Amino acid sequence: MAKLSTELQRFFLEEERPSQVTLSDILTIAGERLFGFLFVILSLPSALPVPAPGYSTPFGVLLFLLAMQLVFGRKRPWLPNKMLNYPMKLETVQGILKAGLPWLKRIEAITRPRLTYICTTLPGRVFIGCAIALMATSMMIPIPGTNTLPAMGIFVTGFGLIEDDGAISLGGLVLCVMGLILTSSILFALWFGGTSLLDIIKDFLR
Repeated sequence: MAKLSTELQRFFLEEERPSQVTLSDILTIAGERLFGFLFVILSLPSALPVPAPGYSTPFGVLLFLLAMQLVFGRKRPWLPNKMLNYPMKLETVQGILKAGLPWLKRIEAITRPRLTYICTTLPGRVFIGCAIALMATSMMIPIPGTNTLPAMGIFVTGFGLIEDDGAISLGGLVLCVMGLILTSSILFALWFGGTSLLDIIKDFLR
């Protein structure tokens, strides 16, 4: 099976496409890698160093729905037809991919099947689903700083699912933990008037 970056480049950047594409169109290149593929594709716009605006909340909702399906043991993901057929400008998708493909290729260069039980067994997939659901919830929060790191965690974890690379998925889960700490700190700072979670922990430890 061809590398994901190769498939995406061929589909969006080399072949002729109409001016608008849908998520349903994109899924034609996913094969049997649907869950991981969707996690990667839907988190990519928000995981870029300069995130594409306007995607975090709607894609966060989709990612949450997918993560819960992983938790409940579904073999194949389900999404409403309205979401699958929602049109996106081809030019916008191409711009996101041009920025994201170099990062994708870097991860592909170090992936191989290992620690596969993390990605293939029910307990492993339930744990991954719970982590992604939390990060997807963070992506939905319309506050600066709560989107990029959680999206990176989902992106890397999802890529591990595609390649059955448990080590990569574990790396993604570490990013998810960091994203949870960052989001919690931001929310604490807003709630307590500028005092971050880290400040509260420091005061507690004194």
